[in-house]
Parts: sequence; structure tokens; C-alpha cells
Amino acid sequence: MDFKDHFSAHAELYRDARPLPPADWFDWLAGQAPARGLAWDAGCGNGQASVGLAAHFARVVATDPSAGQIAQASAHERIEYRVEPAERSTLAAASADLVTVSQALHWFDLPVFYAEVRRVARPGALLAVSAYGNCSVDRAVDAVERRLYADTLGGDWPPERALVDAGYRTLPFPFARVGAPSFLMRADWNLDQFLAYLRSWSAAQRHLKRTGVDAVEAVAPELAAAWGDPARVRAVRWPFFALAGRVD
Repeated sequence: MDFKDHFSAHAELYRDARPLPPADWFDWLAGQAPARGLAWDAGCGNGQASVGLAAHFARVVATDPSAGQIAQASAHERIEYRVEPAERSTLAAASADLVTVSQALHWFDLPVFYAEVRRVARPGALLAVSAYGNCSVDRAVDAVERRLYADTLGGDWPPERALVDAGYRTLPFPFARVGAPSFLMRADWNLDQFLAYLRSWSAAQRHLKRTGVDAVEAVAPELAAAWGDPARVRAVRWPFFALAGRVD
């Protein structure tokens, strides 16, 4: 099974420039899981969520089909990284207390993945998927960022990005829903960190490859004017949304 690889070519940038999931999201997951033996982090990328899970679970198996992403993951004594697709994992049947997917479900073959979740999860285990939408800083910065996102890079986003923009509301989720509280996703960054995040977008990388133009560099002066002192640390926020359900 081929996978849609949008990040291996800039895995190091992705690791360094992406925001971390909210810490209280992992607290909530641990409280909802029937036990804290094994968590499976499917589509783990470079393991940002895997590390958060390892604070609560005795063992985390983190899988991703991208060897490049796995190579950039942080080592942890309770995390085992495996290069393999979420749809065909090597986990034992009925072994996982929790299955998580962070910012990746929209890339999966959903019927095949959901069947794999039912195979791997213990009865009563929790499947929890999360993602985050477009960021916000303030009106001036957002105006420049929105033009970059929608106008300059609009044609370079893969079609699956629309599922994220819709907050996963259009994705099928055939599990008994568990309501999750709201979580705040935030990073405190200076201008260089914010620009690095924009460059980590798959659309920015695709645009650069397609046209030879660094679209982020092109708008950097306008962003700098909107940001102010480039060393100033500002709050960057993202809408964070989640789907959670029991596996019977």
C-alpha cells in the first residue's frame, strides 16, 4: 500500500517547527483509557504526541510509514518506533488500551484503518483522533498569513487538507462517541519560529518544488512589519479538535 508522503523530505524542519499538542489532552486520554499498559500512536510522524503519551502509559508503540519522520523522532525508554502503515500494523490483537492519531487521520484509508483498530484494541479501549486548523496571532499578522494560506498556496494544498479545515466534521467515525472537553493549543514564538512553522507546511514545500519560489520568504517582509520586533515572543493559537470513541 502506497502512502501519501508530504513530509519526509523536510522531516527535520517538521520536527523543529511544529507546535506540540496540549499537555492536558494527554492527561484526559490517560483518564479515559481502561488501563495504562499500551498506547498505539498511529501515524506518529516524528513522535511529538508519542512523547506526551509516554508520560502516562507503560509502553507506547509509535508507527509511521515514513522512515524519514521516524529517524527524527525523540528516543524515549517507553516508546518503540516502527516504520509501518497504520492500516497494517504489527501490534498484537487486543493489545492496546488506547489508539491515538494526531494530525494524520485524513491521510489514512479509513475503512482499512478502522478494521485494524478493532483488531488491535482491547474491548473498551479508546480511539482518540485530533488535529488542529489554521493558526492565529492577531489581526495584522493573520491578514498576511491568510493570503499566503489561501491565495498564494491555495492550489498547493493536498485535497485532504479540506478535511482538516472542516474540523473533521465530514469524516466517518463508526465508534461510540465519548465527548471530549475543549483544549487550548498554543505556542509562544518569535518571528523566526513562526516563519519556520509556515515553511513546514506541505503546501509551502510543494510550491517551492513546483515553482522554485519560497512563498514564505516572499511574504516575510510583510509579516515582519505586522509582527513588530522580530525577537518579540507572541502567542500563536490553533483551533484544536478531537473525536473520541469506545472500541467494542
